[in-house]
Amino acid sequence: MFTSADVMDLRKKTGAGIADCKKALTETDGDMDKAVDFLREKGIATAAKKASRIAAEGIVAAKVNGNTGVLVEVNCETDFVAKGDQYKAFVDSVADYVMNNDVKDDEALIEAMKEETINVTAKIGEKISVRRFAKFTAGNGVVTSYIHMGGKVGVLVEVEGCTCDGTKELAHEIALQIAAAKPLYLTEAEVPAEVLEHEKEILKAQALNEGKPVAIVDRMVEGRVKKYYEENCLLKQAFVKDPSITIEKLVKDYSNKMGKQLTVKRFVRFEMGEGLEKRVNDFAAEVEAQMKK
Repeated sequence: MFTSADVMDLRKKTGAGIADCKKALTETDGDMDKAVDFLREKGIATAAKKASRIAAEGIVAAKVNGNTGVLVEVNCETDFVAKGDQYKAFVDSVADYVMNNDVKDDEALIEAMKEETINVTAKIGEKISVRRFAKFTAGNGVVTSYIHMGGKVGVLVEVEGCTCDGTKELAHEIALQIAAAKPLYLTEAEVPAEVLEHEKEILKAQALNEGKPVAIVDRMVEGRVKKYYEENCLLKQAFVKDPSITIEKLVKDYSNKMGKQLTVKRFVRFEMGEGLEKRVNDFAAEVEAQMKK
């Protein structure tokens, strides 16, 4: 009645999922044109057209199971959809997939969820886009997540040393710190050499533009680099709940209190939509377009 090539051809024409294409061809006895109409009538063939829209809203979601935690970002077009149960269920399914599978990278996740993304796009009525993920599995330690502002910011952090309640408490405090203070790196050593050199050039130019004597500029730059570390490296940051100590000191205090050597191994912070193109509404153009209709 129809072949796999027909299914792929219909999928290419409509953007619908393979299962939906098979159903459409079955329902229409293999008639390609009728199958396209069938999918359009069901609202499924519209998903492909939505692929070019801007999806810069959405949520960041986390899931922790035992010593493994995942963080995912899935985007949509409007904040209204981001608050809907159907959309949230899809985001949860993405997190589940990452939790239960060995996913190589963001591109592999996007490909793995392609069919489901097309289907949910058709059902919800606006573009849905799986963007990125992180997954940590602790050895002798804990993984903690924190979601802020209903999914606008998400954090995943791993603390090694032991799996006791004290470690979980420390991990939670650090997750809150990361959400609030936005560190870019864990330690000074993680700052890429090219980033540091670029920063030094900017700081040197600033000092010279301020009219500082050339003889003391280098010393000033050293001081300002130290300040850069304190602002951008997690362990050097002042603890937001007690600025009199650093995160490095906080970890040391917990280690001494518990009699264990605790270490912040890694972290990731996702801020929903960061770096994505945002929708710009031109009200005058919209009115003009409506009048032309």
